[in-house]
Amino acid sequence: MKFEELNLSQELLKAVQSLGFKEPTKIQELAIPKILSGENIIGQAPTGTGKTMAYLLPIFQRLDASSKNIQAVILSPTYELSMQTARTANDLADKSGLMLKAQGLIGGANISRQIDALKKKPQLIAGSAGRIMELYRKRKLHLHAVKFLVLDEFDRLLDKQHYNSVLEVFKLLPNDIQCMMFSATAPKRALEQSQIFGDLELIKVAADAAFAAERENLYKIVEFREKITEVRKLTHRFKIKRGLVFINRNFDAFVTLEKLRYDGIKAESLIGTSDKVKRKQAIANFKSGKAQLLLSTDLAARGLDIADIDYVINLNFPDNAQMYLHRAGRTARAGATGKVITLVDKKELYKLDELRKKLKIDFIKI
Repeated sequence: MKFEELNLSQELLKAVQSLGFKEPTKIQELAIPKILSGENIIGQAPTGTGKTMAYLLPIFQRLDASSKNIQAVILSPTYELSMQTARTANDLADKSGLMLKAQGLIGGANISRQIDALKKKPQLIAGSAGRIMELYRKRKLHLHAVKFLVLDEFDRLLDKQHYNSVLEVFKLLPNDIQCMMFSATAPKRALEQSQIFGDLELIKVAADAAFAAERENLYKIVEFREKITEVRKLTHRFKIKRGLVFINRNFDAFVTLEKLRYDGIKAESLIGTSDKVKRKQAIANFKSGKAQLLLSTDLAARGLDIADIDYVINLNFPDNAQMYLHRAGRTARAGATGKVITLVDKKELYKLDELRKKLKIDFIKI
C-alpha cells in the first residue's frame, strides 16, 4: 500500500515524502483510515513501527488551523516521549506547510516558559497528565475545544502510578472526544482499564520473524561475571558508534558505567537517576556522539526515539520474546541497518533456543 491510498491531504503527502517515508507501516495502514473516520481505537504494534505517525497524520488532517484553541491532547508517561512527539508534530507542520503548532508540556520544566509558549495558541499539546492538570488549575490551559485524546504508551499510563492523573485530565474533556491509545504491549489489566474511555477497537500488529530479520541477531557465550568486560571488547571490535545497552537489577548500573569509562569507553546511563536534567544531558551526549554507549533498563528506555542506533546489546537476557523484540526495535529503524548482540551465559543457552523457536529467527554465534 502507498500513502496516497490512505486519503491523506496533498499537504500531508508532501510532508511524508519530505520526511523520507516511502510507504506506510502496517499499523499506519490499519489505524489511519479508522482515525480519519472518527473511530476510537487501541493500536498495538512493536517498537519502531511508526505508531506516532499513525495518529499524528490523521489528527493533523482533521485539525482546524484557523482555530486558536487546543484541539488535541497527547499524554505520555515520560519526558522524552512527550518532547519527541511535540518535535515530530512541529516537523510535520513545517514540512506540510499547515499553519499548526504543537507544544510540549512536561513536569520538571520551567512552567513560566510553558505558560508563555501557550500564548502562541498551539492546536496540539503533548505532555504529562500532572503538568497539564497544574496548568489547567492555574487557568492557563483551556480544554473545552479538545476533539482528540491520545494515550501514547497507554500500558504505562493506565498503571497504578499514572491512572488517576490521566483520569483527571479525561474528565475535563468534552464528552464527544475521539480517543486513541497506542503501545507496544497491551496487558490485560490495561485493556480492562481502557474501557472507562469508551468502546475502543483493538488493532493488533504482531511482531514477526520478518521484523526481527531486519536486524542481524547475534550472540556471544560469555560467563556472567565477564559480561561487562565483553561489552567493552565488542565496542572496540565492531567500532560501535551508538550502542544501546540493556541492563537489569542483576548488575550494578553505577559499577557497570564506571568500569566501562575506566576502560576508555565513552558511556552514559539512564539508570538510577530521576534528575531530568542529567537524563536529558545523557541522551544529548548519546545523540551527538559524545557517548558511544547508553545504559538503560527496559523501563528507562520507554519513549526513547533515537536515530542511527547501530547496535543493541543485551547485557542481561531479555525476560521473554516480546521483550527481545522491543529491544531489537531500537535499531534498524526507518530502513537503516542494525545488529542485536545478546550476551549469553552457558546456563542461559536454553533461553536462546526458546527465543529461536518462538521468533523463528537464526541467531549467529560470534
